[in-house]
Amino acid sequence: MATQMSSARRGIATEEMKQVAKDEDISLDSLIQSVAKGSIIIPRNNARKQKIKVVGIGRGLRTKVNVNIGTSTLYQNLDEEISKAKVAVKYGGDTIMDLSDGGDLDLIREKLLEAAPITFGTVPVYQAYAVGVAKKNPLDITEDDFLNAFEKHAKDGVDYTTIHSGITNELAQRVLKVKRHGGIVSKGGTITAAWMLKYEKENPYYTHFDYMCEIARKYDVTFSLGDALRPGSILDSHDELQMAEMINVSRLAKKAHEKDVQVMIEGPGHVPLNEVAANVRLAKSLVGDIPYYVLGPLVTDVAAGYDHIASAIGAAISAAEGVDLLCYLTPAEHLALPTAEEVKEGLMAYRIAAHAGDLVKIREKAIKWDMAITEARRTLDWEKQIALSINPEEAERIHTREGQHPGNNVPCTMCGSACVYIMLPQQRQKSNLDAGAEKQ
Repeated sequence: MATQMSSARRGIATEEMKQVAKDEDISLDSLIQSVAKGSIIIPRNNARKQKIKVVGIGRGLRTKVNVNIGTSTLYQNLDEEISKAKVAVKYGGDTIMDLSDGGDLDLIREKLLEAAPITFGTVPVYQAYAVGVAKKNPLDITEDDFLNAFEKHAKDGVDYTTIHSGITNELAQRVLKVKRHGGIVSKGGTITAAWMLKYEKENPYYTHFDYMCEIARKYDVTFSLGDALRPGSILDSHDELQMAEMINVSRLAKKAHEKDVQVMIEGPGHVPLNEVAANVRLAKSLVGDIPYYVLGPLVTDVAAGYDHIASAIGAAISAAEGVDLLCYLTPAEHLALPTAEEVKEGLMAYRIAAHAGDLVKIREKAIKWDMAITEARRTLDWEKQIALSINPEEAERIHTREGQHPGNNVPCTMCGSACVYIMLPQQRQKSNLDAGAEKQ
């Protein structure tokens, strides 16, 4: 079966391409060319049965936001995760990832796929890890367990998968020798590195990458090539381990393209403010126009409880510099699994960051939203202003909490009669009347 990339390379417009071109207000011909060369991806597993809202991710398109949910080995509540998935869809998440590594992973994935009819991603190595956990030894897994986990997710209809194929045995050995303040903070990266060190074998996702490309092509699964060695502290930003892995990943991405497999590249992590833009530029110089997908990045390590804010700062800069997909963080990052409300808070912060970035990189399209809400504010059109807000529910709740109804042409409780949109227009009207009287 043809993939989005193979279809584009033959000049064939898929239904997904037509939808993305319409949603993004770009020409179908230019979209086809971009998909063909890999600068735009449209993740859509052909085994996924339900109709979903597809998105394009890449150069010239709106910055997308991903929402992470999922259980842990210490806490599993499927109903809560389903609730989070529905929150992600309701409040405008573009993609969602199930990071579950505890409980019945097959059932969890099945139910979350049903609850979230949007682009859906997973991390297959967590499934391999669960095989070891069931044996009472998390590392009691084989190369086949790694590969079978990926193939199972592909068959189940997952649209994209994070694959930690860039961390090699050589790099795992280097981890033991190089001083790293934050260590390895990628869970999938840690599992893979520990497995390689235990068995003195190469990473199965690296050794068998060609085979994985065959599976990915069969189901049209997009690779999200993971950054197992991303910095987990701003003190480790851009160290030799991070850079070495990115070089490996850039080579693997080119190999995937040779097989007509769509790819995006994952980035950090924790990066000080003055290095955020440089990170994007460096990554793009290595991987070219392949879509770049970053977690945050967090610009400080001290914001526990507010990491959605600390990371949204880095996310906005990254988007402005050309990042294509932002992976959100919630207030619970580094502390606990997020609640549904914290999922919403993280998503809102990142949708703001994404739009702030779009005002730089696709300004003519993005600015239309700001122009419309500016006009609504200037004219005290509260109904329109609330409707245009990034979260209309919250905007209306705050505006009306002192008993004020969202009627038009009246001030809010912030300024009252000193409202700038009342005082100056009144003076302007008075001046016009006085000028008219003088002429008479």
